[in-house]
Amino acid sequence: MSSLKLKRVYEAPEASDGTRILVDRLWPRGVAKDKAGVDLWLKDIAPSDALRKRFHGQPDAWDEFCTAYAAELEDAAAQAAVQELREHLANGSVTLLFAARDVGRNNAVALKAWLERHG
Repeated sequence: MSSLKLKRVYEAPEASDGTRILVDRLWPRGVAKDKAGVDLWLKDIAPSDALRKRFHGQPDAWDEFCTAYAAELEDAAAQAAVQELREHLANGSVTLLFAARDVGRNNAVALKAWLERHG
């Protein structure tokens, strides 16, 4: 697998980012689409609205979130998005973009860990 990095969408794009893929279901507030440097927006790989809202109210439930998100990643639409992401990884570096303030506990972190486990 090529390099897979994480970055807040609010940070400036860099050449080393490779393909920049937004993995949030909602477009980030205050980010102009023409300035975001997003190459691809994979909404279907993001957690469902219900899961996102449930986790947002319970940041200490990280393990529960990761388990529930992993189950959602088995859905057909999510699997199609995972396949598209893997194709980009096969061709070079990818940076997963997210909007969350918490850089250690967000869906991009959970997704990267899941991808590493499911090679």
